[in-house]
Amino acid sequence: MNTSSSPRPPGPLRDLAPGVLGMVLVGSSVSVSRSLVHAPLFATQAVRYAAATLLLIAFARVARVPVLRPRGREWLWLAGIAATGLVLFNVAVVRGVAHAEPAVIAVAVASVPVLLGVLGPLLEGRRPSRRILVAAVVVVAGAVLVEGTGRTDAAGVAWAALALACEAAFTLLAVPVLRRHGPWGVSVHAVWMGAVMLAVLTLLTERPADVLSLGPVRWAAAGYLAVMVTAVAFLLWYRTVAAVGAGRAGLLTGVAPLAAAAIGALCGGGTPGPPVWLGLVVVVAGLAAGLRGPRQGSVPGRMRPRPRPHKGRAPASP
Repeated sequence: MNTSSSPRPPGPLRDLAPGVLGMVLVGSSVSVSRSLVHAPLFATQAVRYAAATLLLIAFARVARVPVLRPRGREWLWLAGIAATGLVLFNVAVVRGVAHAEPAVIAVAVASVPVLLGVLGPLLEGRRPSRRILVAAVVVVAGAVLVEGTGRTDAAGVAWAALALACEAAFTLLAVPVLRRHGPWGVSVHAVWMGAVMLAVLTLLTERPADVLSLGPVRWAAAGYLAVMVTAVAFLLWYRTVAAVGAGRAGLLTGVAPLAAAAIGALCGGGTPGPPVWLGLVVVVAGLAAGLRGPRQGSVPGRMRPRPRPHKGRAPASP
């Protein structure tokens, strides 16, 4: 924590870089997750998030970052992150691709910047920025070009909408608890809660012993998802959300489909066609328009610490 009398000037690149890297890691999960298509869904994800929890706790101890115990309504916010952003999102994607082409789900998720651009500032007590909203629409348009469109039915549309809502909730539900818990606390609590929820679903719907049949390739994929896409990416993402606000950070979700397309091409998916390259240019243009630094003297997206209560007066409940 900076204890100097004058606040440190904002560093846009320093604040945005963790979120960009986090979205690159999320994009890389598309290619990695293909090897887990036929693995037991809930059991594999439960192992993934349990391993990520242990890693996050170990990282926090090494970094000497205290992880605070949730209190009051914080339990509900953190459980909401786990239930929507971790559990329901995975279910929506897996069930959605049975009714719709993967591009449909990807385009729905790529629409997150618009939701975050509107709802994020409202949760932070600010008005949505017109510039960020316009940039969000541009980013979504570019993501659609990158991912393409696809065929679907009514059920596929419903699952895609659920995936969109869950992806947005992963960020929005963290806004009220980031001030007290920070990226470390939010990540640790959301991940262990998600692991517990998935373990319960495993007991109810699957045979836990099936996870033992995973081969070396699937275990390697699950390990990558646990370390890089969960433990590391969660910390990076929530650090940027806390620094610049949900609205601006939401624009960075447009990086994920670009990373997925690029990594897919490197893994033998072929050279992207002209629409993908055009989409890349559009997304970059949207990011450049929406992420340029605020005017001098204002830091609209950064979460401000709460004022300390006067001596003799009980602190307000969160």
